[in-house]
Amino acid sequence: MRQYNLRYRKNWGLLIAFSLLVTILFAVAVYFARIMTINFVETEFNNKKVEIFDESIQQFNEFFTEKIPEISYYQGYIDSVQATDISNVFLRKYPFVSDITFYDILLTNKDSIGEGLKAKNLNVLVKSKIRYALNKEYKLTRDMQSADKRGKISEDFNNMMLKLLSYLDRSPDSLHLADLDYYKVFYGVQPGKVSYLNIPRTSDLILYQDLMNRDHLPIMTYNHDLFVFDIDPRKLRITNKYPDLYENISIRPVVDQTVSDHAPYLTTELPLPGALSEFKLQFDSSNHFISNNINKRFFPVISGLVFIYLILLAFVYMIYRNAMINSRLYQLQYDFINNLTHEFKTPVSVIKIAGNNIRSADNISDGEREMYGRILDQEADKLNNLMNKLLSFAQIENKSLKFNGEYIAINEFCQRLIDATKLKYPDFKVEFSTNATQEMFADPVLLNSVFQNLIDNAYKYSPPDRKVLDIKVEQNKKNFVIEFKDQGIGIDKKEFNSIFKKFYRVKNQFNQQGSIGLGLAFCKEITEFMRGEIKVESQIGKGTVFTLIFPLDK
Repeated sequence: MRQYNLRYRKNWGLLIAFSLLVTILFAVAVYFARIMTINFVETEFNNKKVEIFDESIQQFNEFFTEKIPEISYYQGYIDSVQATDISNVFLRKYPFVSDITFYDILLTNKDSIGEGLKAKNLNVLVKSKIRYALNKEYKLTRDMQSADKRGKISEDFNNMMLKLLSYLDRSPDSLHLADLDYYKVFYGVQPGKVSYLNIPRTSDLILYQDLMNRDHLPIMTYNHDLFVFDIDPRKLRITNKYPDLYENISIRPVVDQTVSDHAPYLTTELPLPGALSEFKLQFDSSNHFISNNINKRFFPVISGLVFIYLILLAFVYMIYRNAMINSRLYQLQYDFINNLTHEFKTPVSVIKIAGNNIRSADNISDGEREMYGRILDQEADKLNNLMNKLLSFAQIENKSLKFNGEYIAINEFCQRLIDATKLKYPDFKVEFSTNATQEMFADPVLLNSVFQNLIDNAYKYSPPDRKVLDIKVEQNKKNFVIEFKDQGIGIDKKEFNSIFKKFYRVKNQFNQQGSIGLGLAFCKEITEFMRGEIKVESQIGKGTVFTLIFPLDK
């Protein structure tokens, strides 16, 4: 015959598999989140440099595109005093301008001897050359070089004048300068240097062209000027907008021969434009620095993953707890059915035996009839009490139990119950004391059930030599306080939270004969139903005190 396992099936394998799956998914998610965070930081490291680059050369762009053209307001007529003022402003406002050389130039059709160039009939001569710089005390210095000290013609002057003369020579008689022509003719950009030839009026350019190409004109001389700005890109002001990405930002030569023993973990660079082109903007970050940034960004990600993981583990725990509770409930119900069956079988068997004896007996004496009647009555009472208890529980859970309250003289109520107990348990010593003066409003049937359960438990769980119960009723300003103090085996404190649960039975030798575990649970439910409270105090081997508290007011 096929055997069936009657135990509660918990299916721990599925729960363990789910836990492992959640853990593996958490580990995989953490791994890929870490990789994505690293990639994100490295991508930002390579992309955000453009913003810093733009801000770093913004001042140079302002100098080149806005401030230098302001010199043209003078339209070619700048003397040494004005040149000094202009140089002083530029050197102080733009630290990357290391020094400025000012050329005071003469353009004439007169044959002259001196430092300069000649194109056809036009001579371009250096009248004076002045170098401006700031010394260590941040004061403007002025170095004026005379003709005998200048030596050969300077390359800056030569290049700019050749551009101007070449433009005058190849241009048509009616000069029309486009924007691009201004840049090509009057600007000179080399690594570390910006040259600017003051832009004259168009009418002056036509006169220069006439002096170059036409003979037999009257002798004429015109003043012009040239500025040469020496640029030191290393003095550009760098603003690190992303200090969490870039540990060090520096301006270095494009061909950097420096060899470092501590190479950066991440490095990137951008070449500087124009006059700054011999240098580059380099961004470096060490492994430790980048790791700190990655960890800072990874922290909220891992926090979110851990939170989700804990939620899933909480679900696993709740499933586990629910399985354990269901298993315990299944066991309790199984024990309940067995014990209930035993509780029913015992009085039924006694009734059946008594009935068979009565039926099979030819003659029944008065004593036998009284004995069998008492047996049948007692066993019927047991069945009735058991059925009432189960019915009351069902009514309480379904909220269909009615409260039939009335005023009870608690002293008389207790005394009647004690008298009945002495008849039921002749060897049970019950003592009673009270100071109550008022009547108690309660349901007498339900209250009697609570009292009877506590009395029966006190008798059942007391050794034969200590079957003693002390019942004390006290009345204070708000409550009736009723104590049931026995000298029984006691209850372990660990059991306090469980003894009032349905179907729960304390494991001891007094429970071997069967108990359905409803007595104290029934007392608690009924007491709370009547707006009361039940408490327990106990010591193993010394006894237990159950305390009922009911309000005075109706």
